[in-house]
Amino acid sequence: MGFVKCGDWLLVSEKPKCTLTQYDSAQNVLYAFVSLDTVMYIGKTVQPLKRRMYGYENPGGTQSTNSKGNKLILEFLSKKQPVEVYALPDNGLLYYGGFHVNLAAGLEDSLVDVIKPVWNKVGV
Repeated sequence: MGFVKCGDWLLVSEKPKCTLTQYDSAQNVLYAFVSLDTVMYIGKTVQPLKRRMYGYENPGGTQSTNSKGNKLILEFLSKKQPVEVYALPDNGLLYYGGFHVNLAAGLEDSLVDVIKPVWNKVGV
């Protein structure tokens, strides 16, 4: 699909920390968390990717997706299982009827439906 590895999750002072090597300021990004060649989670963001990852690093009390992601990432890293970050940024070239189509928003549901990443399941 064109996803590119752009970072890793690391355990720093017993907390998950995302280090991005590229696309940190990209917006309208479809991203995936991958461990041992298995897609664990697929998400999208309209904000810069770095800011979105910060939400997982420091979840607020009412941010259930961030809290769940933080917990799952921490669980894997604590067991020495790697968690990599892959991204597919919107190149801005997709239009329909003269309107820009957000690639991340357009693909997320279909990819989750086909790949069925375990972290995307409700209640996990």
